[in-house]
Amino acid sequence: MSEFALEISYLIASICYILGLKMMAGPKTARNGNLLAAFGMTLAIFSTIFLYNDNGKLTNHIWIFSGIAVGAVLGWLAAVKVQMTAMPQMVSLFNGMGGACAALIALVEFPKALEHMEEWNVLFMSTILCGLVIGSTSFSGSMIAYLKLNGNLKKDIRLPFYNIINTLLIIGIIGLTVCLAGNHIEATDFSLWAYILLAAASLYGILFVLPIGGADMPVVISLLNSFTGMAAMFGGFLYDNMAMLTGGILVGSAGTILTVVMCKAMNRSLSNVIFGAFGTGGGAVSASSNGAEQKSYKETNSSDLAVLLNYSQKVIIVPGYGLAVAQAQHVVHEMEELLSERGVEVKYAIHPVAGRMPGHMNVLLAESNVEYDKLVEMEDINAEFSTCDVVMVLGANDVVNPAAKEDPASPIYGMPILNVEDAKTTIVNKRSMNVGYAGIDNDLFYRDKTNMLFGDAKKVLTEIVSELKNL
Repeated sequence: MSEFALEISYLIASICYILGLKMMAGPKTARNGNLLAAFGMTLAIFSTIFLYNDNGKLTNHIWIFSGIAVGAVLGWLAAVKVQMTAMPQMVSLFNGMGGACAALIALVEFPKALEHMEEWNVLFMSTILCGLVIGSTSFSGSMIAYLKLNGNLKKDIRLPFYNIINTLLIIGIIGLTVCLAGNHIEATDFSLWAYILLAAASLYGILFVLPIGGADMPVVISLLNSFTGMAAMFGGFLYDNMAMLTGGILVGSAGTILTVVMCKAMNRSLSNVIFGAFGTGGGAVSASSNGAEQKSYKETNSSDLAVLLNYSQKVIIVPGYGLAVAQAQHVVHEMEELLSERGVEVKYAIHPVAGRMPGHMNVLLAESNVEYDKLVEMEDINAEFSTCDVVMVLGANDVVNPAAKEDPASPIYGMPILNVEDAKTTIVNKRSMNVGYAGIDNDLFYRDKTNMLFGDAKKVLTEIVSELKNL
């Protein structure tokens, strides 16, 4: 009876995962979708604890609940205290923990499988090894991504011949996995080779992420997320656990689809990501950066901009990482409301890779209760820039850089961008004229229709709001 109840619980949990993911596709239902998926996971965990019976072996409830309590407290504190600018780091950290769990499951199952296996089961051993390889790669890669996003490591560290090294390493890992899964090896020797495989996969995760820098990080985060999902999927196969299998498949497939979307947004191919050529941007230096110091730009101030905004008919706001750093999402929403009350049409242009992770700007603006209908994706908003009176670029850089369309020598050439230069007036808010995260200069800043507004985004927007209230 308990076994039947456990399977029903897993079925309900799987349905919650699927429905939750479906609800996350829309911003209005995303919160409830997240709660529904969390309920499914909670149901699966407690059903396993109380209904699973492996000949009465599951009796260490104190250790289990102690671990759950510690993890719940740490996770809750991290989620409550994390700043919006640190959200990508937290995602990478949590994602790495998932990969580590999958790798540890594989290591724990090695001695059990070798002890009880009467005949060598290639499929079973392949499942264990795939979970080990993918989980450890995801863990080490996510930790490097965390350190890079957190500023503990340089943006990119490129070893000599790293393409060749990474390719040979992944070929060796695949070859060793096939050999170990297909050959009956003594337990002692098998464990030794398994740990060698663990070390090799972890090294590949490190070398895979180290060279990647600049605006390419959102793609890496989504790809590592798909790795963790696949590792969890193999764990589901291993334990014949439908809830774990369903969750892993959903995370893996969603992460893969998101990776493809991110690659398209960055004009990269998936093969570049997997085989280590990713992040190089072709190795070229942007021609637009040459002689940048000799170029002249126009500067405006908050008072003049407030007047311009007040008498505009249509304003488009382009949020970027600088907006998150300044924690100015609430002030920009206040400015938007003031303009809307005066009959100005206001929209937000969202680039797929704006910020440091997929959906970073959507989450940032949702925190300040911006209406979801005002968040417009790049494909839909680009045609509207030509009918726009003012575009305000707040802390974004690379996603509005015309070099992506005009400069074949640029590392971001070919990347789809927001066509802000088509607007009647473009206002760019930055702290200084320093280059963006991709490390290249932006020719947009020097164009006739562009005015620079220097300063912290929150301070500048607060001044604009004050000026608007006085008009």
